[in-house]
Amino acid sequence: MKWSGFLVAAVFAALTFGLWAYVNRPTAEPPWPAHVQGMAFSPFQAGQDPIVRNLPGEQQIDSDLRLLSGKVTAIRSYSTLNSLGLIPEIAARHDIKVTVGAWLDRRLATNDLEVAAAIELANKHANVIRLVIGNETILRGDLTVAQLIEQLDRVRDAVAQPVSTAEPWHVWVSNPELVEHVDYLAVHMLPYWEGIPVEQAIDYIDARMDQLQRAFPGKPIVIAEVGWPSDGRTREGAVASTSNQAMFLRRFLDRAKDEGYIYYLMEAFDQPWKARYQGAVEAYWGVYDVYRQPKFEFVKPIVRIPQWQTLATISVAIATVILCLLYVHSLALGTRGRSLLAVVVYAVATTMVWIIYDYSRRYLTVASVLIGTLLILGMLGVIAVLLTEALEWAEARWGKPRKRPFVAATAGAELPKVSIHVPAYNEPSAMLIETLDALARLDYPDYEVLVIDNNTPEPSVWQPVERHCRQLGERFKFFHVAPLAGFKAGALNFALKHTAADVQIVAVIDSDYKVEPHWLRSLVPAFADEKLAIMQSPQDYRDAEENAFKAMCYAEYRGFFHIGMVVRNERNAIIQHGTMTLVRRSALESVGGWAEWCITEDAELGLRLFEHGHEAQYLPVTYGRGLMPEKFIDYKKQRFRWAYGAVQILRAHAKILLSGDPRLTQGQRYHFIAGWLPWMADGLNLLFNIFALIWSTAMIVAPHRFDPPLIMFSVLPLALFAFKMAKLAHLYSSRVGANIRQTMAAALAGLALSHAVSVAVVKGLLTRNQPFFRTPKGKQPSALIEGFAAARAETAWLLALVMAAVGLTQQFTIAPGLVLGIPEELKAPDVSLWVAVLMIQAIPYGAALLMSLISALSLPARWLGRLPMSTGVPATAGIRAPDSAD
Repeated sequence: MKWSGFLVAAVFAALTFGLWAYVNRPTAEPPWPAHVQGMAFSPFQAGQDPIVRNLPGEQQIDSDLRLLSGKVTAIRSYSTLNSLGLIPEIAARHDIKVTVGAWLDRRLATNDLEVAAAIELANKHANVIRLVIGNETILRGDLTVAQLIEQLDRVRDAVAQPVSTAEPWHVWVSNPELVEHVDYLAVHMLPYWEGIPVEQAIDYIDARMDQLQRAFPGKPIVIAEVGWPSDGRTREGAVASTSNQAMFLRRFLDRAKDEGYIYYLMEAFDQPWKARYQGAVEAYWGVYDVYRQPKFEFVKPIVRIPQWQTLATISVAIATVILCLLYVHSLALGTRGRSLLAVVVYAVATTMVWIIYDYSRRYLTVASVLIGTLLILGMLGVIAVLLTEALEWAEARWGKPRKRPFVAATAGAELPKVSIHVPAYNEPSAMLIETLDALARLDYPDYEVLVIDNNTPEPSVWQPVERHCRQLGERFKFFHVAPLAGFKAGALNFALKHTAADVQIVAVIDSDYKVEPHWLRSLVPAFADEKLAIMQSPQDYRDAEENAFKAMCYAEYRGFFHIGMVVRNERNAIIQHGTMTLVRRSALESVGGWAEWCITEDAELGLRLFEHGHEAQYLPVTYGRGLMPEKFIDYKKQRFRWAYGAVQILRAHAKILLSGDPRLTQGQRYHFIAGWLPWMADGLNLLFNIFALIWSTAMIVAPHRFDPPLIMFSVLPLALFAFKMAKLAHLYSSRVGANIRQTMAAALAGLALSHAVSVAVVKGLLTRNQPFFRTPKGKQPSALIEGFAAARAETAWLLALVMAAVGLTQQFTIAPGLVLGIPEELKAPDVSLWVAVLMIQAIPYGAALLMSLISALSLPARWLGRLPMSTGVPATAGIRAPDSAD
């Protein structure tokens, strides 16, 4: 690695550490008072749950109150039944006053027991200073106002202490008749739930208190709950975090002293059990965590993440190691290329460290651990794809002059005999005859052409080709073989057995390819290098101007052949293709010929040849053009075959690819894994979409129990999508020469194949013998209805994802009623981000439907403009890939 690489790494390491420091700069806040007036008190510890009657014992309650003794003047309880009824007695031992709470809900008989016990406790214990009968009972709709008034009047008649019920401020304003039946207003002031930013929260409480005092003059007000969660969802401007919790409480306590508020902080201890019934955020309102440890500094300045130096060091260390590995093993990069990698690597490392840190601090159950593990594994997969995309972007755009340029041989070089193999199955005879005529015009002294028609059932299809071969002369040999197993590989192996003995080079083209006359003369001399086993030129097409669908397909195909293959060539790691390929016969035979078990026998052969120490060369110059699929369904099936075959290859060669086996170089191993990694990611993306729909449905049905996935897990897929689109736009303009319409067309066409690829990957992992699909050639007109039918699976996914997004939008933004202009359900950024994720996930399915309709409607290609086409060059010309500007 050059000094400039070290300099770039050092600069971005410093910037990363500086960013951590800036985000975590200390904030001075008012100190915590020596004594707090009151705290809400629920003594449930880790693993306990009142819903299943797993309650704290007397000793546990005593331990909690001993911890609060001397720090808190009073506590507020929420129930009087079972062991919770012991709270006043135990609190008296620690000189703590108690506001007794009676829990009321739809269970009327239990309500009567709660109220009776509250009356008894109030009359028995001198440290009971007030009572709260019911907690947010009206807000939840468990009781009517009349039913609640009945219970309030019953208690007021039976005790001497002040009596109230606890509700948010707006419930009191909306139900003034309730005020007449209480001795004071027990008000909940929780600005977080109303989406108020923490910086404005204290002033917001003051405004609400003024409003209540004006509405009910002379009525005492007790803030029965006031607090901020340390973790959970973000609601509009309200961010749940430990630092915000500390900031809010310390500011509130200072304001409460000045304003003379009576209050109970929400709450003493975290309550993880609440997350199972009321959403994750309900677990994190405690001043102390569930293990009874303080969650923030009470006096010192507040730091967002107290351990930030450690986390920053870890993120910088991880990023530096990854970046050095990329620099060492990448092609020679200019400063811009190194800088792009540095930006991505340091951002990814920082995000990864922060996500794992943040998730590890949550209260985890078996289910949440499993879900979190899957999400983190998915995150690592996204990061892997992001890094490989970044490296390809940097190398394709800012790589230095190529290490392996192809230099054509000079005139007079040796031209060994070539055997050209043309496998065909049920191909239109006129098209195949055009292919053979082009081969007859080759400017090459010594070659033969073997046409292998395998399993075509109709003689009328293959016999005209047989006759034409006889007319073309003895160079051309025709074989009709039926039955013949092994699909295309079987046909090629058959041809290899019938190849002339003096042939040194085997060439393969598809039956629709019309080659340039100088194809062999230009490329065969490269085999003078004895290590060379494969000479590959691009798959190219001649019907791109026929309609918009084919023009879009053409734009999509070109990206790989003019970006990906060029970069792979530098590491002797190209993907061999089943057309426009030349193979040294001795190498082909030494590795056992074509693999009949694999439906992408060409790519498999290339990898096998690499494993045997051979080399391959790719020249991004077109020497032949074929025909593209006529319809979207054929386009999908072609890509399905490629992806399914890739999984077959990865499974068969996994031991060599995933180990340090010296038969492959690091660069070859990297490209064969990283090159197919996006397809593997598409397969996982299918599983992600299934999860997303299930989770979104749960959020719609039970919004208070199911929170949206954490923002941190939503950001990465969105970032990857945006990064890939930016990369495509940049490289298509700089390396492919495409205009904006063609770039968008290529993106749309590529996205349209995502579902086909994902299904292929999943099937490839679960099955072994998917039938070979031949891409049909020739005109096959389709009606508009066929356009919908060809994308029916994608359309179903599109509708499901869009409906989920709409359902979430309706659930979280449209309230059944308004209270003082405050929606009952508020739009939250995490919901909005999750909706954005769903819509991004829907884009590939929408692209598939659009592509299918475009293929059915035969729209004109001129709308996209004309893509530049590569042309063959004479063998006497030196051919080098263009140098890359820094």
